[in-house]
Amino acid sequence: MHIFNKFSEIKGFLKGKSTAIALGTFDGVHVGHQSIIRQAIQLARAHGLVAVVFTFVNHPLSVVAPDRVPVQIGDNISKASFMEELGVDVLLSLSFSEKLSRQSPEEFLDILCQSCNPRFIVTGPNFTFGRKGKGNPRLLARLASEYGFVAEVGQAVQLDGRMVSSTQIRGLIEAGELDKTNEYLSRPFSFGGRVVHGDHRGRTIGFPTANLNIPEKRAMLPNGAYGVYVLLDGEKYKGIANIGDNPTFKGCDRRLEVHILDFKGDIYDQPLTVQFVKKLRDEKKFSGIDGLVKQLRIDEEKARQIL
Repeated sequence: MHIFNKFSEIKGFLKGKSTAIALGTFDGVHVGHQSIIRQAIQLARAHGLVAVVFTFVNHPLSVVAPDRVPVQIGDNISKASFMEELGVDVLLSLSFSEKLSRQSPEEFLDILCQSCNPRFIVTGPNFTFGRKGKGNPRLLARLASEYGFVAEVGQAVQLDGRMVSSTQIRGLIEAGELDKTNEYLSRPFSFGGRVVHGDHRGRTIGFPTANLNIPEKRAMLPNGAYGVYVLLDGEKYKGIANIGDNPTFKGCDRRLEVHILDFKGDIYDQPLTVQFVKKLRDEKKFSGIDGLVKQLRIDEEKARQIL
């Protein structure tokens, strides 16, 4: 999959080839998003086109209404990786800017069509675009013939009698409903980042950990221990992860600590992704290191059974 961050870059790459485009923010790339993206891919394959996803690096509300920006379900690295798995040919991921926010729906379509030459544009039923969100699927369908493409509206995906949405999934994550979260994402909820230095306490008790900071605007599960998979340097490992501020010891900020099973190596400053499979227990405060180590051994055994 090719990734571009500017209209000019994708225009040069396509060299006049036509495309089928899926438009959306796609935070979390949940089952509803996947349906829209797969529809664009199917149209591309059926008509000999390039399958393109157009999205943003940052949430549009970060520019339009910063006080209303929702916490993000996924990170851009994980988003790109999963889109590649789906079969997307090109990911156009722009930084949403003041300039973009001021464009009318027609101005946005002018640039999109000049750069990507779309024959099909697929959106979700609630998609908006252009200044003040004035563009919507109805307007897109009305303008389609003028711009020379076919507008398609993907059907909403329903689970448990409700339309799957990023807002709904954020609530599930906050409530710690991991099984439901994973069902609505169709894969384990993931968190990616670069390994930072911690207190180096884990290695002294036989459970060295990779530590990841948790950004303020990132959705995260409640504190506790989890059975996880760890994606590192192209390999997949089993692991146990702890979210919390480590109440057994003083002065710890909330973070994600991961003990990678059957692994040895220095991975400071390396990127890794944690996939949450099952919660093992709530966060606990122990009277001392012996109690903590005993619990970690129980956690490891449970994680091996689950994974």
